[in-house]
Amino acid sequence: MQVHRIPVGQLEANCYIVTDGRSSDAIIIDPGDDPERIISHIEKNGLRPIRIIFTHAHFDHVGASGDLKRRSDLPVMMHEEERATYEVTRKQCVSWGLSPDDLPKDFKTFREGDRITVGNLSLEVIHTPGHTPGSICLYGNGAIFTGDTLFRGSVGRTDRPGGDTNKLLASLKKIKVLPENIRVLPGHGDETTIGHERTGNPFLNEGSGIKLF
Repeated sequence: MQVHRIPVGQLEANCYIVTDGRSSDAIIIDPGDDPERIISHIEKNGLRPIRIIFTHAHFDHVGASGDLKRRSDLPVMMHEEERATYEVTRKQCVSWGLSPDDLPKDFKTFREGDRITVGNLSLEVIHTPGHTPGSICLYGNGAIFTGDTLFRGSVGRTDRPGGDTNKLLASLKKIKVLPENIRVLPGHGDETTIGHERTGNPFLNEGSGIKLF
């Protein structure tokens, strides 16, 4: 698996372009802004995007999807429980200088246990609500793309509409049991590992004094 990370936008959300390392087919995860940078990177590396995946539908993770879809007519995919979050994002995008029509109206949905394939690569959808109702992680080939569910040393906020602290804690419990050498590729900031977060992240470290579970 080859992973290209491009921090985009004012909030430096991580957009990931993922291939199986053999073919030119690629998926784009969380294209939040800077569509020209994303397109330039794709063209420079000779990649052929086949779909866009949202780990969740906040604007800083979806804002460039309209431009990308118009360029290549790519299917857009998100969890079935993220529809409402996405519709709110479309209505509120005027604050980012766009109109609702600048974000795709049509999208496909997936659910827990579905698999996203690209070339010979297969990533499992893990439903991890809490930051938003339809937040997901993508797991496979020694890595997990965690969106805003889990960061290096921290976790996603739950004080925005649709957030739920208890659900986030249950989602973190699902993630923390993965093998310690699994790469964690978060929605913001640097990558880490499950093992590092078990010992260094107070939200996953039961010995920290923060009682979560």
